[in-house]
Amino acid sequence: MGAAPLIRVERLCKQYEVPGGRPVPVLHDVDLAIGAGELVAIMGPSGSGKSTFMNILGCLDVPTSGRYLLEGRDVAGLSPDQLAVLRNRLIGFVFQGFNLLKRVTAEDNVALPLLYAGVARAARGRQARALLERVGLGAYAEALPNQMSGGQQQRVAIARALACEPSLILADEPTGNLDTQTSAEIMSLFTQLNEAQGLTVVIVTHEAGVARYARRLVRFVDGRIVYDGEVAGCG
Repeated sequence: MGAAPLIRVERLCKQYEVPGGRPVPVLHDVDLAIGAGELVAIMGPSGSGKSTFMNILGCLDVPTSGRYLLEGRDVAGLSPDQLAVLRNRLIGFVFQGFNLLKRVTAEDNVALPLLYAGVARAARGRQARALLERVGLGAYAEALPNQMSGGQQQRVAIARALACEPSLILADEPTGNLDTQTSAEIMSLFTQLNEAQGLTVVIVTHEAGVARYARRLVRFVDGRIVYDGEVAGCG
């Protein structure tokens, strides 16, 4: 029997309660499995549910019904503290707006997840500098975010996402604030991490050019998966 997928969702539904009104459905009976080492793009128009789905995969939100299994573990019923530990241990996040702390150095931004994980200060510094080297920013350890370009800030964010050696990278519109050339550089870095280290990478994007770096495309429309297959279908 083959290994269980890293991610499995079964009949997953999500709706939001509106005070004084009817619940607003966002996801409807979503079934999806993503294996370890895949590079997957998730696309869909605004309001299609793709970002809500990403938040559920990242344990930042919970489904209304259905199941979400991460590394074979049903995350339903986990306490907020348990979910925080799960996120820190298994998941690295990369966001469109970089989400760096503006008043601390690149090194300290990268080291932040290690601080939460209880790693000693000296070891945090060593690991953070090594991660910055890994993304080509070894010379920027002492730089503040406002001293770096958008592409450099996103590389710092990727280094931070790698800090706790996660199994899964979730990237939500990671090139949305970048120009075309810088976007290509960031996507090439994701591809390298996926191919060389076997990291599972899931990217939400509205850009077909970004999706083409993936090997698999999942398209959402009105809260349902309408396509799951080769990226050639993303035109």
